[in-house]
Amino acid sequence: MIFEQIPAGGDRNFAYLVACEKTREGAVVDPSSGGRRLVDLVRERGIDLKLVINTHPHPDHTADNRLVLKETGAKLAAFRRGDIPVSDGDKLALGELELKVFHTPGHTDSDICVLVEDKLITGDTLFVGKVGGTDFGEGARTEFVSLHRLLDVLDDGVEVWPGHDYGVRPSSTIGEERRGNPFLVREKYEDFLWLKKNWAQFKIEHGID
Repeated sequence: MIFEQIPAGGDRNFAYLVACEKTREGAVVDPSSGGRRLVDLVRERGIDLKLVINTHPHPDHTADNRLVLKETGAKLAAFRRGDIPVSDGDKLALGELELKVFHTPGHTDSDICVLVEDKLITGDTLFVGKVGGTDFGEGARTEFVSLHRLLDVLDDGVEVWPGHDYGVRPSSTIGEERRGNPFLVREKYEDFLWLKKNWAQFKIEHGID
C-alpha cells in the first residue's frame, strides 16, 4: 500500500494519498488547499487517481476538490453526495485495497472516517489528544456516540491519521487515544460535555497547546 500524509495548507490541514502499490489505483482524501501539490505528486508516483474522498464538506477540506477532479478525471466520493455517494459500512475498492467507510456524525452530520488496512483517516472526528468541535447540544451527544462506536469496533493497533495537525504529533493509534485522550477517557456523556465546555481552561491547567 502507498499511504502518505501531506500538509495541505488551511489551518494545519492534512491531505492523504492512498493507493494500491500493485495496480497504482489511488485516492486523495481531503485535498484542502494542496491540490496542485497533490496532482503533481500523483503524476510523479505514476498513480491512476480514481477517487477524491471528503471526510466532511467544510471548505478547508474541500477547497481544491475541483482542481484535483479536473486534472485527474477522478470521481468524488462523500457522505450521500458527489459522484459516488457513500453511507456507513460502504466499501470502496482501489485495486487490491479495500476502504471502509464509518459514518461518524457530530462535528457535522456528514462526517466519515475511512479505514484502509490498519490506518484510519479521521478527518475532524478525532485528533491526537483532542476531538472535533461541536455545539454543546445534539452535536456533542452525537459525536460522543460516534467516537465510542469507533472504540468499540477498532483494535488498539489501528493507526489514527487526523485531518489537522492539532496534536502533539501528526498521528496516533486507537489504543493511545483510548488511554490518553482526555475526551475519550470520559466514559459518561456528562463528563465528556463538561470537558467540551471547559476545554480552554483545561488546556491551560494541563499544559496542552
